[in-house]
Amino acid sequence: MKKPQHKRFIFYLFSFTFFTTAFFQSGCGLVGVVGTPGRGERKIAAEYNLSERKGQKILVLVNQPVWLDADVNLRFHITEAVNKGLIEKVKIRPEYIIDYNELSEFRSNKSDFSLLSPTEVSKALGADLVLLVGVEDYQLGELPEAGYYRAIMNVRAALLDVATGEKLWPKTEKSKNIQVGFEVEQRGREIAAKRLTTACAHCIVRYLYNCPKNKFKIFDDKSNVGWKNWEK
Repeated sequence: MKKPQHKRFIFYLFSFTFFTTAFFQSGCGLVGVVGTPGRGERKIAAEYNLSERKGQKILVLVNQPVWLDADVNLRFHITEAVNKGLIEKVKIRPEYIIDYNELSEFRSNKSDFSLLSPTEVSKALGADLVLLVGVEDYQLGELPEAGYYRAIMNVRAALLDVATGEKLWPKTEKSKNIQVGFEVEQRGREIAAKRLTTACAHCIVRYLYNCPKNKFKIFDDKSNVGWKNWEK
């Protein structure tokens, strides 16, 4: 009678050892898979990591030339889109971003506003950093098919330290050239304009934080940043 019990004991011991070993081996393998950065987790290093200066106030200052045939509220929409990107992507707290209404009020009360330098405007508003966005080209036109729009916008951006006047970004060129656009938008002019400014803001903000690789390039980006090389 002892022999069958002994055999069952050996069988149970073997089974327990086998399944325990298999469990831990599969567990280690699972940890290895989860712990390895996936494609969506890879990051494009920031050209200038703005998050390192989160405790300083920043002003987004958009220059929209009077001769440019653009929407009246273009400056506002670009500013709002960039501010949103700084809050959501760079994680700048809203209280450290100069609100557009504050800038607009200052502009209205200053008869010589156009003569002031970006650093002078920034100092007056209490900003430590100023992100300059200059609109160089803007075209938003309706196609022959009613309600369809085609658009393109070209801007140049740069980040300055207000106290020293030093250009923090970009380092290798005078300013960062951003071009966005699309061939067809069928949801109306307002949506087309918002799509354009949102794309513009993304293409500026992406350089100021460690942007996920799979989110860096967007469909409306026409800036020729050589993104295809990243797939190699």
